[in-house]
Amino acid sequence: MNSRVQLLSLDFDGTLVSRVSEPVLDRQCMELIRELQDAGTMWAINTGRSVDVLESGLADFSFPIRPNFILTTERDVFRRGQNGDKWEAFGDWNERCAQDHTELFSSAQPVLAEVIDFVTQKTKARLIYDSERLEGLVAEDDEEMKRITEFIEQATGGHPKLDYQRNTVYLRFCHADYHKGSALAELARLIEVPRENIFAAGDHHNDISMLDGTVAAMPSCPANAIDEVKAAVRAAGGYIAQREHGAGVREALLHFASR
Repeated sequence: MNSRVQLLSLDFDGTLVSRVSEPVLDRQCMELIRELQDAGTMWAINTGRSVDVLESGLADFSFPIRPNFILTTERDVFRRGQNGDKWEAFGDWNERCAQDHTELFSSAQPVLAEVIDFVTQKTKARLIYDSERLEGLVAEDDEEMKRITEFIEQATGGHPKLDYQRNTVYLRFCHADYHKGSALAELARLIEVPRENIFAAGDHHNDISMLDGTVAAMPSCPANAIDEVKAAVRAAGGYIAQREHGAGVREALLHFASR
């Protein structure tokens, strides 16, 4: 493996981890990531999971190696703490992110009230709250989610900073400036890795911001990725694997290493 790949940004569920088939983890993919780490490549898991839920996943699926960084809830940036086990905020990004989200949700109350009315009256979706603040929702199926996102996009037209991240039937409201792509860009800035040396892989809507070529020059997706992700990767000159999940990540890594 050549030294061109200096930073890996890998989605967790559906990309590294298969929740629908065995094996859950591709052994050869894990071995390749370990080889890259040993050679100096940094590895970040870029996920919609929170820190605690990601840690549970790493334990539940018996990950043989640990990432150097974790980018969680599609926005926060963490590095290994002094003891190597705990995670600590990297720089002031998380603090700025939290402040911007507090201000956003305060100013976007009228729009969110419209969304709440629509969801409760016209759908069977379940709203999710963090304390009293609307955080997101869970739709019954993809068709219902499509109706909800169409309404949200219409309702948020007057509030350009209110956005959302979507993965299957799960949706989280967020500030438009914070997503997997911007979190990866901040990490790359902090560790001084240029775009040309960044590899990214993901499978769903919330991964597109790190796969559109803006932040990572080596975008990819496994064969199980949704069509919208494949289109973004294709448009960015990336690699669409023929294999699924971790086997597809390994395939894409080997592809870029051979160029």
